[in-house]
Amino acid sequence: MTDEVNLRILNNKQLKDTSQRSAVDISKQMQKTMLQLKGEFILDDGKGVDYQKVKDSKLFHDYRDNLAPQLQYVGLDNISENEKKAFFINIYNALTIHGLVEQSTLPQSVLKVQHFWVSTGYNIGGLNYSLDDIEHGILRGNRGHPASLSPQFKPGDPRLKYIAKQLDPRIHFALVCGARSCPAINVYSGENIDRALDGATRSFCAQEVSMFTEVDQIWLSRIFQWYSQDFGHTDIDVMRWIVPYLEKHVQDRAEILLFKLDKIKPIDIRYNEYDWNLNGLKPKYDPTEIHPNDLMEMENK
Repeated sequence: MTDEVNLRILNNKQLKDTSQRSAVDISKQMQKTMLQLKGEFILDDGKGVDYQKVKDSKLFHDYRDNLAPQLQYVGLDNISENEKKAFFINIYNALTIHGLVEQSTLPQSVLKVQHFWVSTGYNIGGLNYSLDDIEHGILRGNRGHPASLSPQFKPGDPRLKYIAKQLDPRIHFALVCGARSCPAINVYSGENIDRALDGATRSFCAQEVSMFTEVDQIWLSRIFQWYSQDFGHTDIDVMRWIVPYLEKHVQDRAEILLFKLDKIKPIDIRYNEYDWNLNGLKPKYDPTEIHPNDLMEMENK
């Protein structure tokens, strides 16, 4: 779909120094900037962003004018898998904030920005990447959007050399698309990526996964519905993937329900409403205005 939409590259400012940059060095600068953004403009729980203050800040202007353009000259050929994963997660989250801040009027919801995920992008190492390219092409190992039968990158695409060698489903709890139901914004490095993704997954599951043995009912985030293929082939596969990230008392209930699901009878699996209000500090519209079931048809997100 990226080819059908005008991709807006937000870091195409030309720099005097066009020499190649180290991906590791740029990644560390990205981590520092994201930590500063989080410390100054993001709530402690990582769930709310003061976009107006970001837009007016010297920190953002420095990022927009100096650091983001350097991504055009970054070399990715010798970066490790862990560094690459952290690099692209941080870029995805920074690009989301950048894309929202650059809107002429801050939207009530990202869904109000037409084709936001396919039209918002960066030039990275001389190649253009939309948000969808980063998520589905790179981090999901070119599995393609869940609403599409085709991979994100077509054969011969030069970006294929940078896709993740193995899909790590925990990335879904690190990527922040600008909605209030998204995971918390955190900062990742190659050194802490495994521990940090574990923590992000546990935190998200604590908020979005519930087990009710008295009524044989399971409630999950819609992320587990939209991306079920990343967690397993069946409901049991998905649940078994989730269980290790649950708190102990919830794990016990989950095992009871899994046994019933596997041996006795179907379990009622339901999905939490996804709040598409912008993850700004003050939501401005009723989250039911756009029903999450309409998501795939409306925005292919």
